[in-house]
Amino acid sequence: MQKLVSSAAGKPGAEDVLLEQQSDSEAYHGRFARARALAQRAIDSARHNGDQETAGFYRVESALREAATGSGNQARQDVIDALGLASTRDVQTLGALALAQAADPARAGSMADDLSRRFPSDTLLKAYWLPTIRAAIAIRQGDAPKAIEFLQVVAPYELGSPQPFQLGTLYPVYMRGQAYLAANEARAAAAEFQKILDHRGVVLNFPLSPLARLGLAQARVLQGDMAGAKTAYQEFFALWKDADPDIPLLNQARTEYSKLP
Repeated sequence: MQKLVSSAAGKPGAEDVLLEQQSDSEAYHGRFARARALAQRAIDSARHNGDQETAGFYRVESALREAATGSGNQARQDVIDALGLASTRDVQTLGALALAQAADPARAGSMADDLSRRFPSDTLLKAYWLPTIRAAIAIRQGDAPKAIEFLQVVAPYELGSPQPFQLGTLYPVYMRGQAYLAANEARAAAAEFQKILDHRGVVLNFPLSPLARLGLAQARVLQGDMAGAKTAYQEFFALWKDADPDIPLLNQARTEYSKLP
């Protein structure tokens, strides 16, 4: 990976893409400080080539990663910075999803409503991203059944690779797993997280893949499968063995694991 990134140095349209992919790979393994630094280099490269929209996308993707791992303040600042770079449909869409997870559901809902009004014929927005955003808001507001309802419409599309990403994230599947966890529907939650692990060729190096292992561990605890839970936790910790020590989700996972019988 490093060899490829180095070979792209200074090449417009290549350097920034590979730097951002390397940033995702670092976040996949919990090395968020390194991921942030690489994302900034990708942003600087895109801006140097006059591509503000791509720079904004890179910043808002960082916001998604921070939000998913409990770093809400960083996520909210990243969304602000991303919108300052390019307040486009794609940046606003991912920004709303990040804010929905980062304890700012009111602003996320307002952004989602605005997107719905401005792009009424956008199929992917209506059938993929907006239901996922609204589900994330519902989970944050403590309404897991509503979140599950929102995500029903996404089922035919959830294994796809919708824009603006060039790969599948399975974000709707992950949010459905979180909703089932919140509803204490352990078996259903485990099935959603397992779906992510069964489709690694879709997710590739997107950071939701290791987080699905943690979700599976939490679901197995609810099922009373302590041996299975320990295995899933250990697999998550193995992937994040070099992770930054200050990640809120990692510290939460360690606390949960320490309480297993």
